[in-house]
Amino acid sequence: MTVVHRLTEDMINRIAAGEVVERPASVVKELVENAIDAGAKRVEIVTAGGGAALIRVTDDGGGMTREDLALAIDRHCTSKLTDDLLDIRTLGFRGEALASIGAIARLSIASRHASEPHGWEIVVEGGLVHPPRPAGLNSGTRVEVTDLFFSTPARLKFLKGERAEATAVTDIVKRLAMAHPEVRFSLAGSDRSAIDYPVAHGDEPFVERLGQILGQDFVDNSLAIAAEREGIRLSGYAGLPTFNRGNGLHQFLFVNGRPVRDKLLMGALRAGYADVMSRDRHPVAALRIDLEPHGVDVNVHPAKSDVRFRDPGLVRGLIVGALRNAIHQAGHRSATTGGDATLAAFRTGAPAANGWRPAAPAAVAPTSFAAWRSSPEPAYVTAAATGFAEPVQPAFASVDVPSADARANTPAEINQSDRPLGAARAQLHENYIIAQTSHGLVIVDQHAAHERLVYERMKTALARSGIARQILLIPDVIDLPEDDVGRLLKRADEFAELGLVIEGFGPGAVAVRETPALLGELDTRALLVNLADDLAEWDDTTRLKEKLDHVAATMACHGSVRSGRRLRPEEMDALLREMEATPGSGQCNHGRPTYVELKLSDIERLFGRR
Repeated sequence: MTVVHRLTEDMINRIAAGEVVERPASVVKELVENAIDAGAKRVEIVTAGGGAALIRVTDDGGGMTREDLALAIDRHCTSKLTDDLLDIRTLGFRGEALASIGAIARLSIASRHASEPHGWEIVVEGGLVHPPRPAGLNSGTRVEVTDLFFSTPARLKFLKGERAEATAVTDIVKRLAMAHPEVRFSLAGSDRSAIDYPVAHGDEPFVERLGQILGQDFVDNSLAIAAEREGIRLSGYAGLPTFNRGNGLHQFLFVNGRPVRDKLLMGALRAGYADVMSRDRHPVAALRIDLEPHGVDVNVHPAKSDVRFRDPGLVRGLIVGALRNAIHQAGHRSATTGGDATLAAFRTGAPAANGWRPAAPAAVAPTSFAAWRSSPEPAYVTAAATGFAEPVQPAFASVDVPSADARANTPAEINQSDRPLGAARAQLHENYIIAQTSHGLVIVDQHAAHERLVYERMKTALARSGIARQILLIPDVIDLPEDDVGRLLKRADEFAELGLVIEGFGPGAVAVRETPALLGELDTRALLVNLADDLAEWDDTTRLKEKLDHVAATMACHGSVRSGRRLRPEEMDALLREMEATPGSGQCNHGRPTYVELKLSDIERLFGRR
């Protein structure tokens, strides 16, 4: 017969340690949080063997008395929690960390409180507690953890290599240092290069700390985020859409000073960049959310990295709206990190990195480009319309410049070179516009740029009065697999709202009767194939309105100026002016850059003039 019995205190601590202490980085997190809660202004961390052999955390906080030190290593003993479990204003509060660490490692804690004549030290080895003894310590607390998991050797098998564990420790320290710029952090050890983050004393300490950790490139290519709604405050910095990464490791989120990895917040961050970044790229951001403790539950998991908001919809809407507004306000601004990478590509033939140096944002009046693009017969629809009718074109199209006599007799105009994106001077390979600015040159990808402009106009038209349609004199009949036909026809009414009118034409074909007027002449087959692929990826219950940005982006891609299209000088200039007046035009709908800029100083370096 099974007998119910009470677990021993040692066994309870070991079980709790499985939740609290997952790896060495978990220990560092708990100890550094304790130091911050103790009011430390300086925290020093030393590790060895990725933290499995040694973790030492020293701080200059308030310290503990002999009695407090003896209680600190018992489970559920804490000075940070009141009777109200929702009123949590410290990083730690559960009273489990030190007891859990002592159950699976050799733990030594030395601390001195200002009221004590000297410090005290207590040692715990695999759950065995030694009585406190005097220790020489000026102030603060020193915690040393050695032989992690020595009493639970099976757990050692789950640890990764020394380098991976050391990297995880570094990431934890970075996140805590970012959340608390008022504290100095140093990280050293035999398994790493030393890192030091001095106290940020500037007018904006958070920005200064971001520069220390993420580098000046992030500071130069980020957007300030500040918003508040119903007592919830959002602040921080988010990278430009063209300043992105291949993974989400450079996303830092904080709730009331606590680093978190919450799915709701990560999803909101992703949604804020939904229509300006490719799905395989990830934004760089450091965002802080501050609200009353009763508005968020941080007691979801012992690791305290997940949180639950009382009103998750409000928090998500605040983040998405603030990000989209900041990106909109940035106008055509693009990342500044491409200058050196572009120069390196010129010198070595290597591909340029994903970063570009922008012109300064400026308010620019709308131009005639929109009217030109939406005219009944767009100027670029046929080769003859552009003035270049021959079937094979040279790779370089020069722009005719009026003679000095002719210029002297023309009215004074704004010097286009003084515009942020400059004056068009040439077209390369029927796809790249070369523009001269007052301080360098700009290379524009005409297809990517116009794709973004058409997309923004589609969104604006849909929000105002719906998208105008153009009726095809002869419907396009597109043969497709029956499954794709079924998916498209099932959403025919929703496509009609976007200006695309389709109907069935037998079991394996679709007839296209109307298309969005904004898109002009387009390849209807390619458009329907892409839309069918999108529908196959989405759930049947997903409405197109929920995926409106993606559908509009797909349509805009098929209705924009194609690569290989010759443009007249005035058309190129009109495209540049429209880009300057359109928010988000620094990147296309897939997150790729629409232009690259080289400063005159960069060009001079290429020729050894500097």
